[in-house]
Amino acid sequence: MKRMEDSDFELVEHACAGDADAFRRIVERHSRKLFQSAYRLTGNEQNAEDVVQETFLKAFRNLQRFDGRSQFSTWLYRIAINCAMDLMRKESRRAAREQAEDAADMANLATEDPRPDRLAASSEAGRAVAKVLRGLSPTERAAFVLRHFEGYTSGEIGQMLGMRGGAARNAVFRAVGKLREALGPIVEEGHEATHG
Repeated sequence: MKRMEDSDFELVEHACAGDADAFRRIVERHSRKLFQSAYRLTGNEQNAEDVVQETFLKAFRNLQRFDGRSQFSTWLYRIAINCAMDLMRKESRRAAREQAEDAADMANLATEDPRPDRLAASSEAGRAVAKVLRGLSPTERAAFVLRHFEGYTSGEIGQMLGMRGGAARNAVFRAVGKLREALGPIVEEGHEATHG
């Protein structure tokens, strides 16, 4: 007979009592979604893997501190967001160098045979979105990803980022405004080309 799924809270209780299998089940249950969010935040597979690994390490070390006042997934996401934001702050020093490399890569893509994947990678809108996302502050990027990719409310985002819901809403608003500003000319140009 198949064992019923334990709740996160039950798994945490078992893990705190020394059940290594319970913590393994927590990792299996949450790692994929954490990786997806970390990838959206960092824009890099290796960085996302590092964030997930660091998240579970910190969660394991601090499992006794989980008090059950929020959902376990919210507590875990807060750890992941903090790990990702720490990493993004460290990476921001390298941003200028990476932008120069990206520009060189795009120039190389334009000179090679146009295959569908290369055309998609070199699209002006795609480059603009990637550039704007890289240019957002870690808080704006985290709030934007959590709202528009993960579907969290401003209150939940605020809880994960350690800020009030209104501040989280403002961070999302600023990120959306920057994206609209960057994409406005591209959208207008595309509209004129199809309706002109």
